[in-house]
Amino acid sequence: MGFTFKGLTSNALVSAPLANQPDHKDVADIPAAVDGHTSMDGSRPDEKLGTPRSANSLSGSDDEELNKIDTTAEPGVQAVQAATHVWSKRDLIIAYICLWLLNFFVSFTSSSASTLAPYVTSAFQKHSLTALTGVISSIVAGIWKLPYAKIMNIWGRPFALCLGCSCYIIGLIIMASCNNVKAYCAANTFFYTGYNSIDFSMTVFVADTTKLKNRAFFVAYAASPWLITTWIYGYAVESTTADGGIGWRWNFGIFAIIAPFVCAPLIAIFYINEAKARRAGLIQTRIDNRSFGEKLKYYFIEFDVVGLLILATGLALFLLSFNLYSYQTNQWKSPMIICFIVFGGLLIISFGLWEKYFAPVTFIPWPLLKNRTVIFTYTMAGSLYIGWYIWDSYFYSLLVVMFNQSIPHATYIANIYTMGSCFMSLVYGVLLRYYGKLKVYSFFMGVPLTILGVGLMIKFRQPDENIGYIVMCMIFIAFGGGVLVISEQTTLMAVSKQQDFPALLAVESMIIAIGSAIGQTIAGAIWTGIFPARLMANLPASAMDQFADIYGTIEIQQSFPVGSPTRDAINLSYGETQRYMLIAATCVYIITWVSVGLWQNVDVRTMKQRTVGLI
Repeated sequence: MGFTFKGLTSNALVSAPLANQPDHKDVADIPAAVDGHTSMDGSRPDEKLGTPRSANSLSGSDDEELNKIDTTAEPGVQAVQAATHVWSKRDLIIAYICLWLLNFFVSFTSSSASTLAPYVTSAFQKHSLTALTGVISSIVAGIWKLPYAKIMNIWGRPFALCLGCSCYIIGLIIMASCNNVKAYCAANTFFYTGYNSIDFSMTVFVADTTKLKNRAFFVAYAASPWLITTWIYGYAVESTTADGGIGWRWNFGIFAIIAPFVCAPLIAIFYINEAKARRAGLIQTRIDNRSFGEKLKYYFIEFDVVGLLILATGLALFLLSFNLYSYQTNQWKSPMIICFIVFGGLLIISFGLWEKYFAPVTFIPWPLLKNRTVIFTYTMAGSLYIGWYIWDSYFYSLLVVMFNQSIPHATYIANIYTMGSCFMSLVYGVLLRYYGKLKVYSFFMGVPLTILGVGLMIKFRQPDENIGYIVMCMIFIAFGGGVLVISEQTTLMAVSKQQDFPALLAVESMIIAIGSAIGQTIAGAIWTGIFPARLMANLPASAMDQFADIYGTIEIQQSFPVGSPTRDAINLSYGETQRYMLIAATCVYIITWVSVGLWQNVDVRTMKQRTVGLI
C-alpha cells in the first residue's frame, strides 16, 4: 500500500488479560543515574512489564513508565530495555535522523522496484505474471516476520536489523543480474524480505523509544520520506527504461552499491548504545555451555521450524494455484491445480492445529488472541490489504495503457495514496495526542473514505473517463488509509506489553502479507481469467495475429496509436476487467468496517505502558 506501519464507550483502559492476575517477576533496578539519566520512580514491582492494567490503575504514580529491566524476558528484550536507559538526547536525535534517511532510501528503491516490475516481466515476455511475482515474495516476506520477531527478542534489535539489511542488498544484487522470471521472483523474495525486516525494525524501534500517546506521530514520521520520494522516483525509472537509458538492471545495481552505506549508520548506533549498556552493567553476561547439537535442537524448536515449513508450503500451494491455473490445459480441472488447492488448504489448517496443540514453542501469542481488539485488528488489516491488492495490482499498467499517462505522471497518480496517507498519518498522530480514541477515527473516517474512493472507481476506471476522477478517488482512499495504517498497529501496541510487541506485530505483518498475497492472487486470477477473453472478443481481426504479444507485453499495448481500433479494444478490455476487480475489493472492505466496529474503546491518552518512553 505504498508504506506499511508497512492500520467507544469509556475513557477507561480495557485490559487485554494475559491471565486473571499479573505474575510476579524478578526485576533489576537500574541505577539512579546512568550517563546523566535520572531514573524514573513510581513503579509497581509486582506487576508484569507492559501488562495492560485495569481501569482503577490509570492515575497517579502507577502510570509512570517503569525504570526496570525484566530479567525473565528474552536476552534481546533485556538488551533493548537496558539500552533505552543509556540513550542520550543527542544519540536519540541522530538515531531518528538516520532512521529517516534509511526509510528515504528504502522507500525510493521499493517504489522504483514495484514500478519496474511490469517492465522486468515484459522483458521476459511474461507481463501477465506481474502479480504472481508479488504473491511469492509476499508469502515469504510475511512468514519471515515470525522468526524475525523471535530473532529480535533472542539476539537483539541490532543483529536483526543487520540481517534484514543483508537480505535487502542480496535481493538488489539478484535483481540486477536475473535472466528469467524465476530468478526475478527469487530476487523479489530476498528484496521484500529485507524491506519488510527493515520496516519492522523501524516500527519496533519507535515503539521501544516513545510513549504511547506520541507513538502514532513518530510511526508517521518514520514513513514521511514517502512525501518526497513519490515525486522523484518516477523520473529515475523513466531515465532507466527510456531508449538509450542505462536499463533496469543498472537501476537495481546502483541501489545495491549505495545500500550498505545507508544502512550502516543506524546499525552502528544500535550496537554502540547496546555496548554502552553492557559497560554500565545493565545487561547480564550469559554463558552458553551447550554443544552444537544441543544449540541446533534448541533453535529448531525455538523458531518452530516445523510450523514455518507447514505454513509456507500450504500458502504457496494454495495461492499459486490461482495464478497458474490459466497456464494449464484443463485450467481448474487440471490435477495439479486441484492438488495445489486441496493440499494447500489442508496444510494451512494443519498449521493452526500444530501451533495450538502440538508446537513446543509457538509464534502466535494465543493468550492475547482472547482480546477482541487483537482479533479484529487482524481481520481488519487482512481484509484491508486483500481489497487494496485486488484493485491496485494492475493499476500502473492501467494508467500507462488505458489513460495513456507518461511514466512520471503514472507514478504521481499511483502514489497519491502514498502522499495523502503519509500526510494524513502525521495529522492523525497529532490528533491522537489530544483525542486518543482510535475507533472513532477509524470507523467514521478511515473505512468510509476508503470504500467511497474504491466504489467510485467502478464508474471512473473506464475508457474515455476523465483522469481527474481517478485522482479524486485516490485522495479519498489516501485520507482513509492514513488513518487505518496507523490504527492497525497502535491498537496492538496499546493492549500489549513491550516483550509482546514484536510477536503481535509479526503476526499482524504475516496476516497483512497473506492478505496481500490473497489480494494479488485474486487480481491475478481475475486478470488471467477475464482480460485475455475480453481481449480476444474485442480485438479487430487485423490484430488477432498479435494477440499473444499484446497480452504478454505492456510496451506492445502502448505501441498502438491512441484512437486506433486496436488500442480502443485494449482499453475496453482493461476497463471490463478492472470493473470486476473494483467490485470485489469494495465487497471485501465491508469486512474491514465490521472489524473496526468490534474493537474495544482504546484511548491512547490515558493508557500507560511499562516501557521507557523517551519521547
